[in-house]
Amino acid sequence: MLELSIAFPIRVQNGGLFISRGVGSHPARRLTSWELVFVERGELKIREEGQLFRVQAGDSLLLRPGCQHVGEGQFPGDLKFYWLHFDWLESAADSALRQTLLSIPQHTSVSHPQYIIALFRQFLSEQENVHRSIALECILLLILQQLSAAGVEESVGDSPGVALAWKAQQSIRTQFHLPLSTSTLAKELHCNADYLGRVYRRTFRLTLTESLHRQRVMAAEKLLISDSLSLTEVAARCGFNDAGYFRQIFRKHTGLTPAAWKRRYCKEHINSG
Repeated sequence: MLELSIAFPIRVQNGGLFISRGVGSHPARRLTSWELVFVERGELKIREEGQLFRVQAGDSLLLRPGCQHVGEGQFPGDLKFYWLHFDWLESAADSALRQTLLSIPQHTSVSHPQYIIALFRQFLSEQENVHRSIALECILLLILQQLSAAGVEESVGDSPGVALAWKAQQSIRTQFHLPLSTSTLAKELHCNADYLGRVYRRTFRLTLTESLHRQRVMAAEKLLISDSLSLTEVAARCGFNDAGYFRQIFRKHTGLTPAAWKRRYCKEHINSG
C-alpha cells in the first residue's frame, strides 16, 4: 500500500451556488476568511473597501479577509454565481506553493469558464458527503491554478487582434439569441472572417461557434427552470432554430439532456454567498 503525506497551503470552509430571483442585495460584511466568487451568468457589482468591481460572466473575484465588502444595488434577475470561503495556512514548509498561488489576480476573466464551472459543481457535490475529505482542497487548488493562468494571459499585453477578439466576445454575450455566425460577426466588426476566427481562438482557446454555443446553453439553463416554456420555445429564445439540435448541443456542454438538467436543478445545492 502506498501512503502519502500531503500538506495543503489552504483549508476550505464552505461553498455554495447563488441564483438570483431579482430581489435583495449583497449584505455588508467583513469576513475573517478569503472568499472566491465566480460568476456564471449576469453581472455582480460589489464594493470592497469602497472599490467597485463589476464581475461579469466568466469573471472571478477574490475578496480579502478583514476588508468590508458590500453589494452595489439590487441583485439582477439573471445573476448566477458560485462562492467559496477558505483560509491560507501559515506554514513555512508551504511558503513556496503559497507564493505561487498568491499570484492570482483579484479580478480576472478566464478563457475556459465551463471548466471552472465544472470544478465548482464537483466541489459542491463533494461537499455534500458526510465525511469531509481532501477532495475539497484539491478542487480549490485546481480552480486557483486556472485563475493564476488567466492572470498570466492578461499580463502578456493587448494587441489589435486581442481587442478584436474581445469585441466579438461582447457581441456573443449580448446577441447570442440572434442568428450569429463567424461571417455575421466579421461583417459587424469590419474584418475578415478567417482572421477573426484565428485571433478569437488564440485569445480564448475556443472557436467562435463553441463560444456561441456555450453562451446559448447558459441562457437555456435559466429558461428551463420555467414550467411555462416548452423545449422548442427555450431553444428559439436562445438562438436555436431546431429543438433537436438544441438538445444535442445542450447535452454536449452539460452532460445532461434539457429535461434531465431541469430535474437535477431542483436537487442542486443552492444558497446565498
